[in-house]
Amino acid sequence: MTYTSPQTAVKARLHLLSVFAGMILSVCCLTVSGCSDTSGNEVTAINSQPHSDGAGEVAVPLPEPPAASNAVGLKFLGRYHHGSDKKSSAEICAFDTDSKRLFVVDGERVAVDILDITNPAEPQLFKSIDLSEFGSKPNSITAKGNVIAAALSADPKQDPGLVVFLSPAGDVLKTVHVGPEPDMVTISPDGHWLITANEGEATKDYTRNPEGSVSLIDLTDGVEAVSDAKIIHIDFKAYNDMSKIPAGVRVFGKDATPAQDFEPEYIAVSPDSKTAWVSLQEANAFAIIDLESRQLVDLVPLGFKDHSLPENAFDASNKGKKIQIRTWPVKGMYQPDAIYAFEVDHNTYVITADEGDHRDVDGFSEKTRVGDLKLDPKVFPNAKELQAPTALGRLMVTSSNGDADGDGLYEAIYSFGGRSFSIRNAEGELLYNNGNEFERIIANRFPKSFNADHESNDVDDRSDNKGPEPEGLVVGMIEGRPVAFIGMERHSGIMVYDLANPKQPVFCDYVVTRNFDKSPKKPEAGDLGPEGLTFIPADVSPTGKPLLAVSYEISGTTALFEVVTNTETGKSEQTQK
Repeated sequence: MTYTSPQTAVKARLHLLSVFAGMILSVCCLTVSGCSDTSGNEVTAINSQPHSDGAGEVAVPLPEPPAASNAVGLKFLGRYHHGSDKKSSAEICAFDTDSKRLFVVDGERVAVDILDITNPAEPQLFKSIDLSEFGSKPNSITAKGNVIAAALSADPKQDPGLVVFLSPAGDVLKTVHVGPEPDMVTISPDGHWLITANEGEATKDYTRNPEGSVSLIDLTDGVEAVSDAKIIHIDFKAYNDMSKIPAGVRVFGKDATPAQDFEPEYIAVSPDSKTAWVSLQEANAFAIIDLESRQLVDLVPLGFKDHSLPENAFDASNKGKKIQIRTWPVKGMYQPDAIYAFEVDHNTYVITADEGDHRDVDGFSEKTRVGDLKLDPKVFPNAKELQAPTALGRLMVTSSNGDADGDGLYEAIYSFGGRSFSIRNAEGELLYNNGNEFERIIANRFPKSFNADHESNDVDDRSDNKGPEPEGLVVGMIEGRPVAFIGMERHSGIMVYDLANPKQPVFCDYVVTRNFDKSPKKPEAGDLGPEGLTFIPADVSPTGKPLLAVSYEISGTTALFEVVTNTETGKSEQTQK
């Protein structure tokens, strides 16, 4: 496949699409916002009217969510509590098909817990491995074809990190060095490459800022043949020539070169193992790597989400403690965390969890609120109304974008994340975004805990800062159809979507195993802060049925679900309070 920078074509398509959408909206005064069945028929509409304070449009009544098809759902089976007295942080999990064991990294205890999930209703600890001698924090773990590997940051994390290879029994087999702060590790579908995304974050005072990178470890001759000398490190030095950076890619760190500023977050590998997509979250971009030539071949800006469109309306304030889903003159930066590649009809697609992230350390911070910006009165004549705390004033945004002419007045407002998931083609072109479906679904099913935090049950708590915050995701094949499981980091539930038609996915279910009647500090609260999701196909599952394993960072738990078809929400035994 030949890759070219698609930003010009993307902009043209997006412009035409926005013009066309505007014509339709002006005529119809409604927006199609969901699906009710697997045929992709569009049946749900939202009527909007101007809000009295001029701050935007508020849907009246509360926007209806997309109708759940219930074609695929999750049945809770059991959970395991890591550590004790909340001294645990279950983050990423990986399944070893031979031993039928689940490997879970615990960043708080600097350990990997190995769980026996032969009976997923009662997962048991097989062994806990102390990795403190190898690094300051395990960030990720992967398993495939008898290869199990964890990625660890050094101390300090600006030094080269380590990949630690483990046996199914938990013995340390080998360690090799990769780039600073390996935040994610994965193995290509063919087992050829182990790949790490080395984030390379700066120190808190911003005096030391290592370059971000991607490390390729060749597994062709087995783990015993792996060595530091054979590892291929791909950097971003070529983009230190700013003229090579496509418009829309963010480079904004304090006194940072692009090679330092780009911080790889997550990696998706194509089903044919020829291509890797790397999310550069803060930069709001993809890096595309050709694994056959072992070269970085493209840098793709991901664009911005227009929150002035009714389908992208959202709740921007945590004041008032009520649901206020409105349109706003805001551009959302998609900034995906987890990404995953899947295939439909021989075409490759990349799905992204549009979480959003910002830089905020002692030496540099881009984080501010709309109420603290000086808005250009020519662009925002209603600035006073917009900047009210109950309107847009509380929304967390960036100070690094929006003042294009440098006069101190902001002509545009850019927020972190898309509060959504997106599907893109192999070149990074946006094909689908689910708009504000996540907030509409949660508002409908959990109105008393709408946009609650994973450390608080207060309604509306996260509306001013990335909402439900989609972070982790995985795609599994169910009865020949790709299905996405997407974790809402803050609200703590799992969204389920059928991706058989990648340009019109179908919402299936939202499953929560959290009890909002209990304090998040108590074990009775259930599962909080889903971070890592692992799909276990039926043909390798210990039960012979497809499973989903989810590791929850805040509660320090790992939960096991059976993936069921033609189900009803009530059968998933979820807590809905």
